[in-house]
Amino acid sequence: MAKIILTGDRPTGRLHVGHYVGSLKRRVELQNSGAFDKIFIMIADAQALTDNADNPEKIRQNIIEVALDYLACGLDPEKTTIFIQSQVPELTELSFYYMNLVTVSRLQRNPTVKNEIQMRNFETSIPVGFFTYPISQAADITAFRATTVPVGEDQLPMIEQAREIVRKFNQVYGETLVEPEAVIPENVTCQRLPGTDGKAKMSKSLGNCIYLADTAEELKQKVMSMYTDPNHIRVSDPGCVEGNTVFTYLDAFCKDEHFKKYLSEYENLDALKEHYQKGGLGDVKIKRFLNAVLEEELAPIRERRLAWGKRIPEIYELLRKGSMEAQATAAQTLADVRRAMRINYFEDAALIKEQTERYQG
Repeated sequence: MAKIILTGDRPTGRLHVGHYVGSLKRRVELQNSGAFDKIFIMIADAQALTDNADNPEKIRQNIIEVALDYLACGLDPEKTTIFIQSQVPELTELSFYYMNLVTVSRLQRNPTVKNEIQMRNFETSIPVGFFTYPISQAADITAFRATTVPVGEDQLPMIEQAREIVRKFNQVYGETLVEPEAVIPENVTCQRLPGTDGKAKMSKSLGNCIYLADTAEELKQKVMSMYTDPNHIRVSDPGCVEGNTVFTYLDAFCKDEHFKKYLSEYENLDALKEHYQKGGLGDVKIKRFLNAVLEEELAPIRERRLAWGKRIPEIYELLRKGSMEAQATAAQTLADVRRAMRINYFEDAALIKEQTERYQG
């Protein structure tokens, strides 16, 4: 069986370092590993519209922002098919068929859906399209026969529900769909990077993001204003590492070689943490170190993004070609689904012959 990846992002804004360590960096590694036969990366505009239906221009404008971030991080259109979800209508038809295999109560029990509803204060006003997101995600995954879906830990219930839909479909209609496996970041810290203000989630709406498109000055300003230990008032005070945003980011980005470059008096991050916990190490010093680490990682991305920004028509063309390729693949899967469900009436020669003999005697 071919090894295929499907993953993507909602175009509701520019991507940030949480996206980068949580998925983008890993996607590039998987792309360049040579271990996969095909990689599909989806800009999920149709899904984004489920809770932004009254602001379509927001989605329209951010398509290019997400594409720029993809290309800047190293996703290569020669190796990876980058496409726009709404340009593959077969996904909608697959979603419609899968809806018959899932109950409302099962959707209500999905922890990811419950959490997202609470975060958006939907309560009883939840849009149907948003409520059925696990079903449309199953359509996205199965349309490309994805065997591997890189996700954060919070998305595991969505993948499990997709697996349930696959099993149910294959049980009812015969072996047709491929059951996917989730892959989560190996670094636990990378699974959900907190906002710069220490809040549990980095969110565009909370204004606590470090964007991949941020300038060096913007990056420095955000790092230097990061939440640390509120009880670490004086340099001499013992500091707490747990829940300290600066150290959480260092856990995600820092390597031993960074100390040789930027903070040579420490051998590694454990030594830095130990000193901070004992007291005698100020927040400004560790923030400056973090800024150097982040700048080293993000500067090449920033430069590539600026270069791609001068080639906007070319980006739209590669998105168009990617969407056409994605549609061709999804159409093949849809044909198999329709055949398995026995609704391919006009291609079913046996059905036509049977009915002809029935009525012609």
